[in-house]
Amino acid sequence: MEQLVESLLWVALGSALGGPARFFISGVVGRRIGETFPWGTMTVNVTGAFVIGLIGALATGGGLFATPETWQLAVTGFLGAYTTVSSFSLQTLMLVRDGEILLAGGNIALSLVLGLGFVTLGYMAGTAAAGVPI
Repeated sequence: MEQLVESLLWVALGSALGGPARFFISGVVGRRIGETFPWGTMTVNVTGAFVIGLIGALATGGGLFATPETWQLAVTGFLGAYTTVSSFSLQTLMLVRDGEILLAGGNIALSLVLGLGFVTLGYMAGTAAAGVPI
């Protein structure tokens, strides 16, 4: 029971940092680029994909992120609150509802391609930094 409570505290702390980070980054991007297309959500999801790839690679190297506590804090907590598939889904649905089928399709395609591309780049960067083979 004590370990469960400790794990929940690590996740809560990470979440408390990730949610405001998402709010800030998504808002800045939306205000700078515009909100006709969900660039803010795209930015947080793509940067989150890069970071989880980086952390995943560093965890395989047996470093700092290989411990349950740092994984709970950084990945489950911070990145869980920072990235958002629910906002992506709703924004895509709203584009469809508004008749913006090409924008909705572009959002889906860009999210998938950029997400997979950036998680790969993050993983490659992490393996290079840790000296771990890919």
